[in-house]
Amino acid sequence: MCDHHHLRSPAPVGIVDHIVSLSENFGELVDSDEYADITLVVENTHFKGHKIILAARSEYFRALLYGGMKESLPGTTEINLPDTPALAFAALLKYMYTGRMNLTEIKEENLLDILGLAHRFVFVELETAISDYLKATLSLRNVCCIYDLANIYSLTSLCTVCKDFMDRHASDILTSDPFLSLSLMSVRDLILRDSFCAQEIDIFQAVCAWAEHNQGADPTHILEAVRLPLMTMNQLLNVVRDTGLVSSDSILDAIKLQTECRDMDLKYRGFLLPEDNVATTRHGAQVIRGEMKAALLDGDVQNYDLDRGFTRHPIDDNNGQGIAVKLGQPYIINTVKLLLWDRDMSRSYSYYIEVSMDDKDYDRIIDHTGYLCRSWQKLHFPARVVRYIRVVGSHNTVNRVFHLVSLECLFTNKPFQLDQGLVVPIENVATIKNSACVIEGVSRSRNALINGETRQYDWDSGYTCHQLGSGAIVVQLAQPYMISTMRLLLWDCDDRSYSYYVEVSTDQQKWHRVADKSHDACKSWQTLGFDSRPVTFIRIVGTHNTANEVFHCVHFECPADTSMASLMHSVSSSGIGSSLTSGPPNSPHLAPRPSVSGHSSGPQMPIPEAEADRDDFYNPLPHSPRSGTPMGGERGSGASGGGAGAEGQNHHHHRHSSVSSNASSNSNLMGQPSPRLLAMDVYARPESQQDVPEADRMDTH
Repeated sequence: MCDHHHLRSPAPVGIVDHIVSLSENFGELVDSDEYADITLVVENTHFKGHKIILAARSEYFRALLYGGMKESLPGTTEINLPDTPALAFAALLKYMYTGRMNLTEIKEENLLDILGLAHRFVFVELETAISDYLKATLSLRNVCCIYDLANIYSLTSLCTVCKDFMDRHASDILTSDPFLSLSLMSVRDLILRDSFCAQEIDIFQAVCAWAEHNQGADPTHILEAVRLPLMTMNQLLNVVRDTGLVSSDSILDAIKLQTECRDMDLKYRGFLLPEDNVATTRHGAQVIRGEMKAALLDGDVQNYDLDRGFTRHPIDDNNGQGIAVKLGQPYIINTVKLLLWDRDMSRSYSYYIEVSMDDKDYDRIIDHTGYLCRSWQKLHFPARVVRYIRVVGSHNTVNRVFHLVSLECLFTNKPFQLDQGLVVPIENVATIKNSACVIEGVSRSRNALINGETRQYDWDSGYTCHQLGSGAIVVQLAQPYMISTMRLLLWDCDDRSYSYYVEVSTDQQKWHRVADKSHDACKSWQTLGFDSRPVTFIRIVGTHNTANEVFHCVHFECPADTSMASLMHSVSSSGIGSSLTSGPPNSPHLAPRPSVSGHSSGPQMPIPEAEADRDDFYNPLPHSPRSGTPMGGERGSGASGGGAGAEGQNHHHHRHSSVSSNASSNSNLMGQPSPRLLAMDVYARPESQQDVPEADRMDTH
């Protein structure tokens, strides 16, 4: 018995597992003529076999031996297998009987033959195992042969890994001997890739060498994949033309394209590093324009404040130069992540992003000049080959300076959807994680509405509210998204019902009503659907409460999470006697809840002691503490906890005299904020140049 017999973990009590001995016993049949009933002839070598075992292990042999073919006729004792390497077949036959094969002990050329036989005889598990092993052992010496074989057998996964490896070593591949042995289609498929990045003249000369090595093969289809306009005039006239492989008309067309079209219209090649941020000094990136350059690419997204940790440019008199970054090499990217300065809650920015290959001709890939954005921006676009990226700020709600803390550029394989150039999210983006925030509304915690908590709420906490007829609950998303659904949880610890409406905006000036429940009695979970549209701000306005004069909302999300897990969670956490006025039935009408704190349930019950409705609870959102003045903010206006201090007193004085929700909606975000918003510390106010900290000071000469 083999030593490895004892290395297997013992089977659980009651389970008999003798697979190892079974494999060994069957393996002994390979080297014995005993019980053999068929002979397989491979390259004049005779292999004894057993029909029933071969048929049980392989669909190919099952059809051959029992499928009505001539090999299955009675009396057939010998079958010839043409085009089959004997050494590879011997290893495969052993595998058929034992289910084992040590790939590390097999020479590479034989291993490729075995891979071909595994594909031919439909041993899918073996084919996968060999492919995985080859992926881990790729080298400049073997990748061309493996790639060719993967193409022939349509091994998609192995083929992709080979191409990725060849992309990363394009220049070395072009000058290697194995490149000359690639099939015509493999060469063409390889150089058609945008990510096969090498000098175009080197690619052309490698194709010429391939054509000379493969006499009789027509290189025309390969030459069509060479990008002549990417070569210099001198290369076209003195190298390409002299080979005679390219017509004069093709060369003239390439020269015409160079001189007449925009540089960004040329079909460039670029390096592809999936999920890797290429805007780093490690990859050779550098900030070439912008003030305080050192901070942008240092990777630090935690340690920044009023005076350091960001790069900036003046919004006025900048001539569209903005903040520009030069990448170390041309890269293929489809994602940019920005961190806009966000140490105060009041400011938002507008901006656009352009890319270039020569720092002269730029294409705009993101245009958020008509939107108000804050904090982290996760932006997607169709993949582009890029060498230069510039971010140009067009607006700041506090002053005339654009501040950028971090910039990342990468290619992601994660799926995303775009509509009108905006991301269509598939998960809730109204979360703290996604940099959303509640900018208007009253709560013990500023972002209780979007912290994801839908169970831990009661009479005292866990909700955001506003007084009916005054103000609203407003959520700002980090960036504009295409939104078509929303979901909110109305406070439902008793049997009360609410009426409300929801409006959306991209600039907090023009609002569009997407849901009107002002005449409906609504309870608990609400799922709202509407035509997809750009959304940055969401305003929820309560119009009626059957219990008192305050509107309470526990949770908000967009888009609505309609997964089964979420729906079940909604059912389990929904209020007693709750009902849904729109959307799926994720808050069914259940039996009444027990009364709370001795109060009877029902829409008419008075609840003078409940924190949810106490007059002295109507305090502004707590202001996050900070040391110093925000960039462009007013000094000496900080509020202490519990509404104390000048700011808290001011709000307490005006808590019953706040401007109406309509007036609040018309406040000019770009100019002076409304008195109510100033009282709630939602917006910072501009100040004189001498009072502005270093972050916002710009040279005037």
